[in-house]
Amino acid sequence: MGGLKSRQASGQLTRSKAAVGTGRRRQPMVIRITHWCNLLFLILMAGSGLQILTAYPALGPRGSLYSWYPFQNMPPPRPLTLGGWLAGGRHWHFAIAWFFIANGLVYVIYFFFSGEWRRRLFHLRRDGGNALRQLAYYLRFSTSAPPEDFYNGLQRLAYTGVLLLGVVMVLSGLAIYKPVQFHPLTLIFGGYDGARVVHLLGLCLLGIFVVVHIVLVSLHPRELLNMLGGGTRD
Repeated sequence: MGGLKSRQASGQLTRSKAAVGTGRRRQPMVIRITHWCNLLFLILMAGSGLQILTAYPALGPRGSLYSWYPFQNMPPPRPLTLGGWLAGGRHWHFAIAWFFIANGLVYVIYFFFSGEWRRRLFHLRRDGGNALRQLAYYLRFSTSAPPEDFYNGLQRLAYTGVLLLGVVMVLSGLAIYKPVQFHPLTLIFGGYDGARVVHLLGLCLLGIFVVVHIVLVSLHPRELLNMLGGGTRD
């Protein structure tokens, strides 16, 4: 009898907590600050990275360029570059890279220790079907969107993918920066030239992600307001 009352009291306490909520905003302050810092750092790193690429706008070793790359010896448009010349681009790129890494560490530490990963990371069993239905809705194959809780499955897949892409960008950047000191890491990417390919491909994927992200946010402006002010509390 006493055990039954204890379980009932525990259940009432749980429901009471659920009714009150955690008091956490939809977009906590740490998430918001690191998000906007990431945007600034990515813009600066993209511009300075393209400036570095201008010094050797080709992929593959000299004398044996990769035949599959259609833009050999075509430098990026100058308005997209930052740094003015090779050394300037390198100084900007490597200086901002450390801020990007530090910002990423703050995000990851908070992400896991606060429990945010539970509602933000993609879980195949929970989000797989939802992501496919959401994609079908965006492509107009379906007339109704799937039910959404915090994020839909496609959002979780995209955000999880971009986190992994950020890790690949840092590792491939280290392989280019110190190919001798990080020789085993450089080998994983297929050598120095392979690391350059991965790094440039990662930049392109990040660019596509940002464009798609901006388009989707423009369709759901409340999400932009949440990222600025935090949104409602849970």
